[in-house]
Amino acid sequence: MQKIVTSLWFDDQAEEAARFYCSIFNNSKITQIARYGSAGPRPEGMVMTVDFQLEGQDFNAINGGPEFRFTEATSLLVNCQTQEEVDELWDKLGAGGEPGPCGWLKDRYGLSWQVVPVAMGEMLSDPDPVKSQRVMAAMLKMGKIDVAELRRAYDSPVGAAAGG
Repeated sequence: MQKIVTSLWFDDQAEEAARFYCSIFNNSKITQIARYGSAGPRPEGMVMTVDFQLEGQDFNAINGGPEFRFTEATSLLVNCQTQEEVDELWDKLGAGGEPGPCGWLKDRYGLSWQVVPVAMGEMLSDPDPVKSQRVMAAMLKMGKIDVAELRRAYDSPVGAAAGG
């Protein structure tokens, strides 16, 4: 059992959201559903919590009511190995949601995701500050991350302008 589990608060879409997320990621499944009983506070029989796994990582979703909403202060970061993976996850997670800057998007439930290529982190952490800052400047102009464009900024000759 995973010691620390991310718990996500929904009004009444916990099961729907968990099924949506499980449909997107490999090695993912619903592991348990609990329902409210006669003691409430929500209607008896309504889904209370859904335990699920995404890529083997445990999550919990609760139908807690409309009191709380997601904000960008909390997001789930997905490390992608290829541009194809970035494209696929960006499209699937963003369906019915809204794109944001720098690889961020909100899904249809308002949860924020960062869909980022591993290569971006490698380039941003390069010890050469000129290279890493060219990558940063290029990334700041993007919605969905374009690895080829980041690589062009990273590899551009000294003194060249970043991105385009």
